[in-house]
Amino acid sequence: MRRTAVLGSAGTLIAGTLIAGAMAAPAANADSGRRTVSEAHGAAVAAARAAKAGIDWKDCPADWGLAKPVQCGWVSVPLDYAKPHGKQIKLAVDRAKSTGSKDERQGSLVYNPGGPGGSGMRFPLRIANKAPLWEKTAKSYDFVGFDPRGVGHSAPISCVDPQEFVKAPKLDPVPDSEADKLAQRKLAAEYADGCKERSGEMLPHMTTPNTARDLDVIRAALGDKKLNFLGVSYGTYLGGVYATLFPNHVRRMIVDSVVNPSREKIWYQANLDQDVAFQMRWEDWKKWVAKNDATFHIGDTPEKVEAQWVKLRSAAKKKPIGGVVGPAELIGFFQGAPYYDSSWVPVAEVWSKYLAGDEKALVEAAGPDMSDTAGNISSENGNAVYTAVECADAKWPTSWKKWDRDNTALHKDHPFMTWANAWMNLPCATWGVKQQTPLEVKSGKGLPPVLIVQAERDAATPYEGGVELHKRLRGSRLITEKDAGSHGVTNLVNPCINERVDTYLLSGKTDSRDVTCAPHATPKP
Repeated sequence: MRRTAVLGSAGTLIAGTLIAGAMAAPAANADSGRRTVSEAHGAAVAAARAAKAGIDWKDCPADWGLAKPVQCGWVSVPLDYAKPHGKQIKLAVDRAKSTGSKDERQGSLVYNPGGPGGSGMRFPLRIANKAPLWEKTAKSYDFVGFDPRGVGHSAPISCVDPQEFVKAPKLDPVPDSEADKLAQRKLAAEYADGCKERSGEMLPHMTTPNTARDLDVIRAALGDKKLNFLGVSYGTYLGGVYATLFPNHVRRMIVDSVVNPSREKIWYQANLDQDVAFQMRWEDWKKWVAKNDATFHIGDTPEKVEAQWVKLRSAAKKKPIGGVVGPAELIGFFQGAPYYDSSWVPVAEVWSKYLAGDEKALVEAAGPDMSDTAGNISSENGNAVYTAVECADAKWPTSWKKWDRDNTALHKDHPFMTWANAWMNLPCATWGVKQQTPLEVKSGKGLPPVLIVQAERDAATPYEGGVELHKRLRGSRLITEKDAGSHGVTNLVNPCINERVDTYLLSGKTDSRDVTCAPHATPKP
């Protein structure tokens, strides 16, 4: 659930007539049970059509940054699965072929990195670049990535002009007054309106169940009778929904860093839980920074490191660093450390340079690059999809009093991310499109054992999510990485985990009981 902590600027949304018919899903007034049946039928129709058509693999377009041996292609899916013969959209897919013999090949391994709004198109590069962790698996599987609906090359959606979206500095996420809150509420409502104006036709159909149906159509187009899937972060929720809708289509499934699939958590409460976990992991990082004070010279106790953070935030609020880095941009950059251990050293180094008098590194790391138009388009698109999916998947509170009460209370003890996260999600309070009821994620007939991997101190997807999914999927196995908190565990070096991932993908075997692994190595300055 990677997030940038800020929304686009006010006053940048294009006014215009709303796209006709976009505000309610087709058949929105029909009985939801009937709709579910017709969507299941539509998914079967689309999958049969895709199995027949296959994928016309070719060299990837030059500007996609995916050189040979990676190949690209397209899969057509219905915009609305209740109308499988209606409007179709094209999903971009890519692959790198397995490196082993014909006898070793076990099909395709399809990947989703999360978001919602993340592209999986770089996954095949793990074969192309001979990534050591994936060498054994690469002998048996083609590695397949895709842009989910609305993302990247797959009928991309947008909510605001990308150059306006990245402009800085943004408002400080932490409000000092009711006027500050009102300004943020106005921005969030304008953002929701912008999504409707720019992408209205897609919005009712930007749901996790629809992406799960797309995943099944991709499986069919690949010629695989059953799906092999690796989902990270939001990709775990996508995997859980797929396992619920298509239990007998699953062959192997690994979910890594798990979104809590409880209907009570999707998505409002999940974001509040995340704020608590982010604070915990922020404290972990501060301890590490203090321990390595001889390298970074930020502070030799966590309290001194926190004091430097407060001082930095305050200085950036008074006068944005380099004219562009205010508190919002600082959060956008510093949140990398609680997210990923791989960011511990780079974030501390940039901070250390700033304290030594070098502002440039911080401005380059935390400020926007207005010349990177392709990157800015991608950033805005990722945020648009994140918002569209979370707003469409579930009903959100519409009462500002509730948002204000919950986030004010949480901020007192968990100030690092709470308000930034609140403003990012607030467009869902005024979302002008029908919001669904989340699916009850559970085991179905024919579902094989699912492998669940979870770090105990994960900030983005708190540990309880892995435990909850484990309860819901009969026969699943949970691997806990104890005393660790990096988000996305399967791509880190930890033999206790890596060997079990390989064994499962190659043989389908899991341990007879759940496993606790020691943490991967702590980053070294």
